[in-house]
Order: sequence, then structure tokens, then C-alpha cells
Amino acid sequence: MSADAAQAVEEGKIHVDEADLNRLEHLRNIGISAHIDSGKTTLTERILFYTGRIDAIHEVRGKDNVGAKMDSMELEREKGITIQSAATYCRWGERMSGSEIPREGARKPPLTTHTRAPSGHVDFTIEVERALRVLDGAVLVLCAVGGVQSQTITVDRQMKRYNVPRICFINKMDRSGANPWRVIDQLRQKLKLTAAAVQVPIGAEANLEGVADLVQWKAYYNEGPNGETIRVGEIPESVLPFARAKRAELIETLADADDEMAELFLGETDPTPTQLQEAIKRATVSLKFCPVFVGSAYHNKGVQPMLDGVANYLPAPHHVPNYALDTKNDEAKVLLSAATSASLVALAFKLEEGRFGQLTYLRVYQGIVRRGDWIYNARNGKRVKVSRLVRMHSNEMEDVESVGSGEICALFGVDCASGDTFTDGQVSYAMTSMFVPQPVISLSIEPKGKETGNFSKALNRFQREDPTFKVHVDADSKETIISGMGELHLEIYVERMKREYRVECVTGRPRVAFRETANKKVPFAYTHRKQTGGSGQFARITGYIEPIEVGEDGIGIEFADETVGTNVPPQFIPAIEKGFFEACDKGAITGHPVTGMRMALVDGQAHAVDSSDLAFRLATIGAFREAFLKANPIVLEPIMEVNLSAPSEYQVLYQATGVAC
Repeated sequence: MSADAAQAVEEGKIHVDEADLNRLEHLRNIGISAHIDSGKTTLTERILFYTGRIDAIHEVRGKDNVGAKMDSMELEREKGITIQSAATYCRWGERMSGSEIPREGARKPPLTTHTRAPSGHVDFTIEVERALRVLDGAVLVLCAVGGVQSQTITVDRQMKRYNVPRICFINKMDRSGANPWRVIDQLRQKLKLTAAAVQVPIGAEANLEGVADLVQWKAYYNEGPNGETIRVGEIPESVLPFARAKRAELIETLADADDEMAELFLGETDPTPTQLQEAIKRATVSLKFCPVFVGSAYHNKGVQPMLDGVANYLPAPHHVPNYALDTKNDEAKVLLSAATSASLVALAFKLEEGRFGQLTYLRVYQGIVRRGDWIYNARNGKRVKVSRLVRMHSNEMEDVESVGSGEICALFGVDCASGDTFTDGQVSYAMTSMFVPQPVISLSIEPKGKETGNFSKALNRFQREDPTFKVHVDADSKETIISGMGELHLEIYVERMKREYRVECVTGRPRVAFRETANKKVPFAYTHRKQTGGSGQFARITGYIEPIEVGEDGIGIEFADETVGTNVPPQFIPAIEKGFFEACDKGAITGHPVTGMRMALVDGQAHAVDSSDLAFRLATIGAFREAFLKANPIVLEPIMEVNLSAPSEYQVLYQATGVAC
């Protein structure tokens, strides 16, 4: 349990009764994230098989005409990539498939896991954002050869943004050149994680036989046609010296992250398996440590021990503090309870067009939602009825009567937006939504032939489902412009329009999302006057504009009211702010949006009759454009860091300054 959550329980701020504790202790909400082609979908397929959720293992690219369970979209199976995050749930430790690791002592109740497998491609990064926003833990999958790659760094940044504890699984240990120790060094150096292995491989590359667990001090071997049978044995003599060294390294690394382990380490006391396991969990949940597992999902090795790692080291829902904002109390932070007896607080984090209407994915943080309940949308106050409540298994649904705190479900027939908070009407809480990155590329698009209603219908649906997919009509050319996170992102939507709506489209050349900014502070004094008798327009504003640092979202525009007195009546301040943001929508050089600018309003003047919201808005637009042109304006191009990986056989060619095409 995290320090915040533990303190809240001790102080009585969170009340969770025994029934809730028994349910929550055996519940994990996890995501499986990775750089593309690290084996994330293959790993998920094995998890579903070993937990008895599916009866057979299928190929990721659909070579067996079935495809991976979590890649339900036809395009995903054709291209071999995950486009949309999929949700499922499974139970580990129920002996449904006979795949779990034999354990000594009393048998624990089965662990229920709600799993989301978001895309590993940078173009679909929003799928990772909204998955991590509602999850309590994650499995970061890495390739034993590729190691930390570009999207790994992006996913790590997203996990840190939402304070999501993670374990790492170094996959593809069967590949030639596999080196988990190099990958762990990259985790420490590139991602700045306090990481250490909790397993060492038995064998290497094509001779990978199993894994040696450094906590339980046992060897695990997968047997059977699909590795479904686990044989437990002693760590082989050939691995013992190396395993002892890595266990010592694990304890020393853990001592830097956990006080109790530090005491044992300084006292030169060898920790018991239970002490080591508890220390790893404490340090992992508090974001101070990352345990690393190894294996090969494709060759069915090491997956079940990793599942035990999910159960042993990742937090249950009530171990993670979650907060809402009280809209009737200056948006003060309120610590939510994981009790089903508390008032309902739930977050709609994803929308999807289903066969029976809009499907709304919901994470319940507090209280309980039942079929037939009336719930309230905190954003607009609308009261809606829960007509159907389901749990998702990829594209399949299972109807349920109720879903308690800490669980993930989906609703049908609820009109809402992504990021909306639902309550039972007893509290005035709202939750913060996920981070949405700005689009980086645009295309003009039009239907081939006569336009039909399906064209607009498809664009509206895709915008509603994907916050990073934007549509607007260019004011000058009157063209429909679609914007997204990359060419593949937009290509997928164009292809989906053809397949799902039977609308073939013609697209223009890609347009890079330029921005404008200025690099000098400039004062302004601007008067907007249109007085020709009768009702006119008058507004005068003074102040300055200056460059500022651009935030991670790439927007970086701020407005500051620095007025003293009432020369500018307070009722006109919102119109001035609106005028500033409107002026920033279209820069003065190329017409691209302005970023990295701050406008400060210092003083002004109003007319008793002729001043209005419109007059001050127009004055602000004129003042900004005039000052912006004097502030050394420049055009910004998007830049990115590119890492190129090439097979070792090309090294001689590169040394000779050759070019590989």
C-alpha cells in the first residue's frame, strides 16, 4: 500500500469493510505496454490461454485465419499491429487450465485481473494514455535484443505521468543476441529506473530452458505442447553461482528503495523469501523499484512466473490513492474510498461505436453501479439510466448486474464524452481526464464521387472516439482537413471509412503542423474605434506580449490580467481573453497556430455606451497581431529524436561511408 493510501486508512479517511477488502485484495487492473514488435500481443495471448480465458493460442498476424484474441479488428490482423486498446478480464490461480505454478501451504483465492493491451505504435499513443489513466499497475514489455526503444521511452513517460507502478518483462529471450543485463542497464540509464532482475534465465537463446526465481530460489520449467505445465525444481548447478550474484545485487538494489530491506542488508542478515517478496511489493507500489522478469512468450517460457509477479508485486485498487475534485468547494482534492458503500464516482475513459450503440468504458473508483441505476454526468448534470452493463473480453461482452469500486466495465446507451465523470448525485465530484497530445500532421480529404451522409457520419464518430483525431474545414480553401499523430494514424482512418462506411476517399499531400512564435517582449497600446453616430464600438487596451516556455502539450499560450482599478470593467475581461486565444488560432506569418506566447493586460479604457464584449474582443485581436509582428516572429517546425537500429552485418558498410537503401 502506498504511503498516502496507508495514512488515509489509518486516519479513517478511507473506510473499506471486510467484504470489500477480500474482493479488492484479489483484483488487479493492469495494462501491458511496449514498443511495437516487442511481443506485447503475443504475451497477452499466452496470459489468456494460461488463465483459461481462451482454449487455444492463435498467431498474431492471423496466419491461422483466426488471429490474436485481443486484436479483433480486421486491420489489426492484416497489419500485425494493435490499433485500439482492448479490454479483458481473467482469473489466475483457479486451476482452469492447470497452468499455474504449484505452491506450498494454503491455497489463496484466485486473482481476478482486468487487463488492457494498448497499441505499441507511436501513432496510437492516445490508447496508452487513456489506458494508463485508469489502471493501477502495468507490465512494460521489452525485447531482449532491442532493449529500450523510442516508444519504450514514450510509454515510460506516460507511466510516470499517471504514477503507475510497473514490473518489466524482458521478452524474446530465445532470440540470437538476447542480453537481458544490457536491457536492465538501459532501464537504469535511459529511463532512470531503480531496476533489478528477480529471475535469471536457465540457458540462452535457442537453448532457453526456463527461469530461476531469485526470490523463491526455485527453477521453473514449462512443459507440454504450449508450455501449460509448470515443473518446479532446484536451480541447476551451472546457474547457481550467477544466480547467487544476481540475488545479492537484487538485495543491494532493493536496500536503496526500502527501509526494512536496508536494515537487513546493513545487518548482513539474509532475508527470507517472504521478507524479500514483501519488500519488493512495498518498493514497487511506492514507485521506488522495478522488478524485472525474463522469458519468451512466443516459445511459452516464463509467462506464468510473470503472472505471479503481477499478483505479488503490483497494487490492488485500494492500495493506490485516487482523487477527485469537489466542484462545489473550489475544486478541492478529495481522496476517494474504495468502498462499495460510498457514493458512486466513475470515469468514462473511452468511447466506442458498438453494434447496439455507443459503448462507454467506465472505471469505477468509488461506490457501485448497477443495471437499472440512474447516474449523473458531472459535466452537464444530465441524469441517465444504466440500461445495460457489461464486462468486455476483447470484442465479446458478458452482461453483469453490478460492478463495484476498483473494477472496469462498459455501459450501453449513455450519451457522454470521453473524460466525463459519473456519480449517483450525492456528491459534486469530478475527476481529471487523460492527457491528450496535439496532432502533428494533417491531410485534406474528400469523398471520391458524390458525397453521402456516411462521410460526415464517419468523421464525427472517429472524432468522438479518438481525441487525437481532429477535423476542421479550412476557411480559405473550404477543404475538409483531418489531423492526427502520424501518416499511419490517418491512413488507418481513411481505410476504416472505406471498409466500415463504404466511402472511398481522396486525400491530399501530408501537411506538417507548423507553429508560429515570437522571441521578444513587446508592449502594446491599441484602440478599436468605430463611432459614426448612434450605437458604436470603442475599446482601448494596453499591456505587453512576451515569449514563454512551451509545455509538453505543445500549446503554451497564457493570458494574464494585471489590471488595477476599473478602467477596464471586469465584465469585459473574459472577452479580452477570448480575443487573445482567437488571435492565436491563426498566426500573422503563415496562418498556423501561435504557441509559446503570453499576453498581459495592464490597463485600458471603456466608453459608457459604445464599449461591449465584441469591441474588446476585436481590440485584443488587433493589438496582438500588431504587437506580434514587432516581436521578431518565427515559424517553428516539429522536431523529433530519431534512433536508427541496423543489423550488425551493415557495420562494415557504414564504416566505409556507404548508404543502405
